Amino acid sequence: MISLIISFIVLIVGYLTYGKLVEKIFYPDNRKTPAYVFNDGVDYVPLKTGKAFLIQLLNIAGTGPIFGAIMGACFGPVVFLWIIFGSILAGAVHDFMVGMISERNEGKSIAELSGIYLGQKVKWGMRVFSVLLLLLTGTVFVTSPAALIARLTPDSLGVTFWIVVILLYYVLATLLPIDKIIGKLYPVFGVVLILMAVGIVAGIIIGGYQIPEIRLENLHPEGLPIWPYMFITVACGAISGFHATQSPMISKCISSEHDGRRVFYGAMLTESVIALIWAAGGVAFYGTTQVLNDAISSMGQSGVVYDISTGMLGGVGGVLAIVGVIACPITSGDTAFRSARLILSEITGLEQKPIANRLIITLPLLGVGALLTQLDFNVLWRYFSWSNQTLAMISLWVATAYLLKESKNKYHSLITAVPAVFMSAVSITYILIAKEGFGISIHIAYWIGIALAALCAVIYSIILLKKR
Repeated sequence: MISLIISFIVLIVGYLTYGKLVEKIFYPDNRKTPAYVFNDGVDYVPLKTGKAFLIQLLNIAGTGPIFGAIMGACFGPVVFLWIIFGSILAGAVHDFMVGMISERNEGKSIAELSGIYLGQKVKWGMRVFSVLLLLLTGTVFVTSPAALIARLTPDSLGVTFWIVVILLYYVLATLLPIDKIIGKLYPVFGVVLILMAVGIVAGIIIGGYQIPEIRLENLHPEGLPIWPYMFITVACGAISGFHATQSPMISKCISSEHDGRRVFYGAMLTESVIALIWAAGGVAFYGTTQVLNDAISSMGQSGVVYDISTGMLGGVGGVLAIVGVIACPITSGDTAFRSARLILSEITGLEQKPIANRLIITLPLLGVGALLTQLDFNVLWRYFSWSNQTLAMISLWVATAYLLKESKNKYHSLITAVPAVFMSAVSITYILIAKEGFGISIHIAYWIGIALAALCAVIYSIILLKKR
């Protein structure tokens, strides 16, 4: 477990060093936060730091750091490197910057922030893109927990039954003030999620499972190239555009700007710890990437999670672990629909304090989500993964534009510009290669992706030199 232990240490050091640097560049102050200035008792509600952290963790976690990490483990232990450094240098920076920029702009959504810093045309594009991503996210986080719950209940209570139950819960969680259901249940689920991850580590140790050490080798049994597939597959465990829709929701609730690093940067690194554990658990439990990949193909991601949990921890421990896995997607699915409601309220101008206005937006949203649950999960996941990473790339460019405008030292914008260029190359190359995209030859797609990312870097450099 040397590689896994070192990975945990690197994440902690990253929080204490690079996280501190990012915080210093943003320079939080003692101004009143939107939670107090716009307190409406529904979406703008002051929360204590610990509660805000646990809610943010549950909001962003979903099945991404579990399903994505397990599928990413098919590439071998090289996936650990992307989870570690992707999170410290890109994912956590992304979450922190979007959350804090939103906090400085009245808790506005990433779509509205795009309009402020990148122009009105980008704002409308991001409005549409964000709502579509949130619909895909909410749908993914309906079907995956429903499949897991169905495995634990009688056959008469099948997947369809649990989809309906989860959607009914989403109606309540989307409509009610944030401190009623989310504020009370999420901290408890957050503790369950962390304990579940600890249980998997204990299962690895007690069971004597072997975790292969990190080496720069592609072990994917189907020969999928690491670039760009692994960087798309892992998704939430390293960097996620979905988080750009969630951080503004908590920016409406933090009590002080000085809480930002703990709540936003800290929650992302905690999610990466969870991703590392499940990636390690996947390879350790099945022994080889070939067997793991075969298990995913035959049983699906939910089946693999069930196998690992019960196999490592036995019946009772397995059920507890699965409850944690169920809590993850459900608690991200409801906030996905809640975030979509808030974005649509910004578009329509409907005041969200009256419950009737919330119903006008919420019910059609969940209706569309119910229809999407009828699509094949694997297809949904692929589109979710790509749109997820593409939104992360755009959000990093928004943060870059903010730093170019607001920071006294314009070179500070490099902390977001560098990962933005990298994610531009990832997103562009993937959609060019993928079957659900353009299906272009990998050799041609590589050059196009690199060229377009390089163009982004050149445009940024020109703007930087002008503003210097």
